[in-house]
Amino acid sequence: MVTNAASFGRSGVHDFILLRASAVILACYTIFLVSFIALSSPLTFDIWHGLFSALPMKVFTLLALIAVLIHAWIGVWQVLTDYVKNVALRGVLQFAFVVAAFSYLAAGTVIVWGV
Repeated sequence: MVTNAASFGRSGVHDFILLRASAVILACYTIFLVSFIALSSPLTFDIWHGLFSALPMKVFTLLALIAVLIHAWIGVWQVLTDYVKNVALRGVLQFAFVVAAFSYLAAGTVIVWGV
């Protein structure tokens, strides 16, 4: 089996699978939330709080947050690799994006789990 030494453990197939898997998770999460909102005719704070207090919803939301992180990271990496030719600038932009993305993940975790 031939491996690419310059890939740092990633390959196009790996990125393809991660993108598709994260897209499926995000689609399921979106469909579930839209359905919940549509079917809860008087959507009150108590109903919304009850939904997000349940352990399965917390886990599903955390999974969706991680899927957003993965999906966005691969997308931004591909766009920056294609369009930003200056290696130093690309590195700074990627670092800024990673810091922002993990900040969003940390904030989402604190919000959902109340840690």
